[in-house]
Amino acid sequence: GEGAFAQLKMSILGLKKKQPKTFKVKVITMDAEMEFSCEVKWKGKDLFDLVCRTIGLRETWFFGLRYTVKDTHAWLKPDKRVLDQEVPKDSPITFHFLAKFFPEKVEEELVQEITQHLFFLQVKKQILDEEIFCSPEASVLLASYAVQAKYGDYDPNFHKPGFLAQDELLPKRVLMQYQMTPEMWEEKITAWYAEHRNIARDEAEMEYLKIAQDLDMYGVSYFPITQNKRDKELLLGVDAQGLHIYSPNSKLNPNKSFPWSGIRNISYSEKEFTIKPLDKKKDVFKFYSSQLRVNKLILQLCIGNHDLFMRRRKVDSIEVQQMKAQAKEEKARKKMERQILAREKQMREDAERAKEEMERRLFQLQDEARMANEALLRSEETADLLAEKAQIAEEEAKLLAHKAAEAEQERQRLEVTALKTKEEHRLMEQKMREAEQLAVKLVEQSERRSKEADHLKQDLNEAKDAERRAKQKLLEITKTTYPVNPPPPSGPENMEMQLEMATSHRLDFKDPDMKRLSMEIERERLEYMEKSKHLQDQLKELKSEIESLKLEEQQQAGIYNLRVSSQIKSDFVQKAWSVFTHQKSSLNQLNFSCKSGSISVLRKIITVF
Repeated sequence: GEGAFAQLKMSILGLKKKQPKTFKVKVITMDAEMEFSCEVKWKGKDLFDLVCRTIGLRETWFFGLRYTVKDTHAWLKPDKRVLDQEVPKDSPITFHFLAKFFPEKVEEELVQEITQHLFFLQVKKQILDEEIFCSPEASVLLASYAVQAKYGDYDPNFHKPGFLAQDELLPKRVLMQYQMTPEMWEEKITAWYAEHRNIARDEAEMEYLKIAQDLDMYGVSYFPITQNKRDKELLLGVDAQGLHIYSPNSKLNPNKSFPWSGIRNISYSEKEFTIKPLDKKKDVFKFYSSQLRVNKLILQLCIGNHDLFMRRRKVDSIEVQQMKAQAKEEKARKKMERQILAREKQMREDAERAKEEMERRLFQLQDEARMANEALLRSEETADLLAEKAQIAEEEAKLLAHKAAEAEQERQRLEVTALKTKEEHRLMEQKMREAEQLAVKLVEQSERRSKEADHLKQDLNEAKDAERRAKQKLLEITKTTYPVNPPPPSGPENMEMQLEMATSHRLDFKDPDMKRLSMEIERERLEYMEKSKHLQDQLKELKSEIESLKLEEQQQAGIYNLRVSSQIKSDFVQKAWSVFTHQKSSLNQLNFSCKSGSISVLRKIITVF
């Protein structure tokens, strides 16, 4: 018997050694997955506390570890061992760390930043999964705060179009409700997102929750119920405010509500729930739930929400007060850090803008310097060109000045010429008048000479008669005085020879008188010839002056004046030429009379005789 007992004891010890002392657990939070090695004896509270310590959560009363059993959700009970509950037998055992209860006012009740963050992630997922109904406008606004919490301040240089393409921000129902492309939705979200500048992540998440808590389905857990076993199905909603009865097709507006402040007691017996109002005059409300697990879950949620409802209306515990003080200090510190960071960021942005401005200004100055250099080169080229043009202009100015001087000289010369021409014209007119006077004198002299020539002709005729008479007397004298000689040959030549012989013979005693007479005749002839030559020279000079005047007036005067002066000069020349011709004829006659000067000699001879 003792051997058998010892053997049994050894087998029991072997079994104990082979049985594992730990088991694997995987806990999934809203932003992480964690695995733990748990002892077999651990209760639900032990695992829950380990998870809370790991993530740094102190507001533990809102959360729980949820698992799935036969397509229904259940929460791990804190006072019962983990392996003794209906948890999945998989290894590792999977739990979801989620918010089990929701606050009435998130801004007042949620103290820690991690608490706010976990609520934010869970509520956002419920909205995107359409577990919480949200209008399109509110969805876009919530999405803009979610983007602010994830990406920080909007920067158009960094957040280019398309940067939200991989993010799930709107419920599918909203996306399908309108005929809009993802680019259009992104543009709408970005427009709101740009308005949330300088909002920190925790502030953006809190703004998100403040908007979400006003949604009708926020924080409500729905369960199918019936008012009695044969009635149609209803929906029971449990949240932080109380219990609500809904129609199956409407989860937004309840048909009936029982706030926690108006409920005196909730009892549960098998499948029947009884809600007793605080006001005894009101009827007791009963409803039925067919599933035992669902009934237990409803009871847990009702107890937990009611406890939190009563807790909110009491003075905060020391722990909560400490947490709030620490959270306040932490928020103040973070706010100061954010302000310092914002100031540094602003300073950095200002410095970057100043740098960009300086770089832009530098580039601008470089461009301006380049343009100024180009302008300088162009101005130098222009200056060279202008200098060349100025030199050319100066030369042209000198040339023009020279031409102006020449023109002035020409003008002066023309004025002098005009004055000279006027003077010459005046002199010419004077000469013309003198020539006319001379012509008149010559005409008078010509007439006088003509009269003298007539007298000379008359005297010649008389001399011829006297000569004939003298010849006859000489013949008579010669016949009587001298011996008769044979008669000479007859004829005029013989008569002239006889006359000459007689004359020479008779002039022997009168020779001085004859010489004096001959000298007077010769002197008279020479004076007349000299006057005639002087007159011819004056006429030639007058003619040459007339011709030169005609040439000058053709160059300077007009055609009309030229014709008039030419006509005057032509008349004057014709008159002068007629005078000259008449005077010439007079001279010819004078020469003739000079050749016949012997007549006067004969007159003297006759006088002597």
